[in-house]
Amino acid sequence: MAQDDTTLPPTPADTAGTTVPGEGRPRRTVLVAMSALLLGLLIAALDQTIVSTALPTIVSDLGGMQHLSWVVTAYLLASTAATPLWGKLGDQYGRKKLFQTAIVIFLVGSALCGLSQNMGELIGFRALQGLGGGGLIVLSMAIVGDIVPPRDRGRYQGLFGAVFGASSVLGPLLGGLFVDNLSWRWVFYINLPIGLVALAVIAAVLRIPVHRNRHTIDYAGTAVIAGVATCLVLVASLGGTTWAWGSWQIIGLAALGVVLLAVFIAIERTAAEPVLPLGLFRIRSFWLCSVIGFVVGFAMFGGMTYLPTFLQVVHGVTPTLSGVHMLPMVVGMLIASTGSGQLVSRTGHYKIFPVLGTAVIICGLLLLHTLTEFSSTLTMSLVFFVFGFGLGLVLQVLVLIVQNSVGYEDLGVATSGVTFFRSIGASFGVAIFGTIFANRLAGELKTALAGMALPPGFDPAVLRSDPHTIATLPASARAAVLHAYSVSITAVFLYAVPVAAVAFVLAWLLKEQPLRGSVTAPDASETLATNPVERTSREEVARALTCLGTREGRRDLYLRITERAGLDLHPASSWLLLRINRYGSTSPQLLTDRTDVPADVIAHAAEELEVRRLTDREGTVLLLSDAGRRTAERLVEARASVLADMLGDWWDPSREDADLGRLLKQLSAHLCGDDRDRPARPESLTRTSPATP
Repeated sequence: MAQDDTTLPPTPADTAGTTVPGEGRPRRTVLVAMSALLLGLLIAALDQTIVSTALPTIVSDLGGMQHLSWVVTAYLLASTAATPLWGKLGDQYGRKKLFQTAIVIFLVGSALCGLSQNMGELIGFRALQGLGGGGLIVLSMAIVGDIVPPRDRGRYQGLFGAVFGASSVLGPLLGGLFVDNLSWRWVFYINLPIGLVALAVIAAVLRIPVHRNRHTIDYAGTAVIAGVATCLVLVASLGGTTWAWGSWQIIGLAALGVVLLAVFIAIERTAAEPVLPLGLFRIRSFWLCSVIGFVVGFAMFGGMTYLPTFLQVVHGVTPTLSGVHMLPMVVGMLIASTGSGQLVSRTGHYKIFPVLGTAVIICGLLLLHTLTEFSSTLTMSLVFFVFGFGLGLVLQVLVLIVQNSVGYEDLGVATSGVTFFRSIGASFGVAIFGTIFANRLAGELKTALAGMALPPGFDPAVLRSDPHTIATLPASARAAVLHAYSVSITAVFLYAVPVAAVAFVLAWLLKEQPLRGSVTAPDASETLATNPVERTSREEVARALTCLGTREGRRDLYLRITERAGLDLHPASSWLLLRINRYGSTSPQLLTDRTDVPADVIAHAAEELEVRRLTDREGTVLLLSDAGRRTAERLVEARASVLADMLGDWWDPSREDADLGRLLKQLSAHLCGDDRDRPARPESLTRTSPATP
């Protein structure tokens, strides 16, 4: 498979006479471009959750309670299906143009959603919006690799993770605020000014070196797997509501889904670059994590979609307050997700988290089932927190387990594959929860209203399409209808328990293996995003190893390098010696101004190198002595060896000329620092030519 060489900027030695991506740009330009990328990511991430608190009002305005789930499902399915296409098309035609195209598609879809006059239009336009949203998420993250060097990438990836975390919290709140103070249509209109700003900034300041990488794009496989998912979700959402389970329409959709699945398998067997390689399913950890991820998506989005309806209709809270009530669930999810990922990275043990997480999810579902119209705010908050905490225990760890169990060649596609199944699970969860709710509500309302005195001319069917009409009922009838809504919504959580129990059993079958040194807790983009973030194996390795670019990571890395080289230098001295070896000379004063290493650390390192006669000083410039040159060569060899060790069995020395070998060389070079502090000096001061690590 062709790889995109923009993932890591080439080293200066590789690009004599050219501008190094991310290095030749002014810092302000990078920050402005990054802000535009974050804005694009924000609107795409918000639209995964912002609709949830607006759904009851949307249904009251447009009707179609039985189709409520498709407002969420259409977006999820479209963004999931489009993700691999956006990633590969960006490789072939340039990510800037594709990102601008994704913004335009997303904004057009948002405007049309806000103008929708019926539920059918809204569902169709949500699919269009999801098509653009998938591109915004995957391309914004890929562009970071084009404009930011590896040593700085960790801090920017943290910003992207923060956007996903913030959108999970802000989505329900903003949705409620817009409904209460403006209109549900502003849930979609708000994207327009934000997106236009992002579009203008990207056009003005973003400059990406275009590296054409030809792909044999699996258009057929992508279209067919999207068709399979759509058929099965249609069966789940329309069966028993719009059409009877035994109707020819439902049977036909199910049969079509099975046929398309067989076609998909046949296509993937021969595809040059399959969207989902079938060989992955021979890896035990992959298919187990895929099923568990499916269940997590099923429960998470089923809950996030119908809990606001429970709060607004049954408890009569405003849309804004329903968003506030949802915060304990999101907070529990974020705490557990972050904490479990960090604990796994530090301890090397991961099996306990999916086992414990699925058990807590089951407890959360059972507790959600016990909620009634009389439950207190404190009780609901605690239940929501437990449910979110269980989800969070599993989110981070599934990606980490899969990355630890596959070979380098499958790393990227396996990472996106496990998220793909969670996204499909989310689509099924919303659809199936909607079917159970609609069927249960019809029966409960019929029982509740039997023998009740209703206002003249009142049509009981209106209660299913417009929950706001409950307020027009007499007190006794209103209480009965609220109970019917309460029972119908909480029933869906009980039906989800057997599904979660399957995940709990499968979690026990996971086999714990020693963690590779390069496998670290994935960022929030891989755990909170609902659609798979398409990345190559090369990008995944770079993402894992760029944590070494942080100050703490560098110190630990150079401590290991120094020990491997058999030297008794301080880590900072080894770092400084390698910089001088790379550039020929360096100035401690300039390093103090242009790096994030403290001045006293640089001063002590420079002093140690001079005392040990590893460097000579000419004015303010340090140059290598003969002894220093020999010591630096030992450090260069040790550094490559340490990085290779971190890759574990992903690394094969025979692949020196392969893509992974080039990646290691680039990372090894860039972990020295950056070109900004390379001193301008006459050639007469250069005792040795710059060495290439």
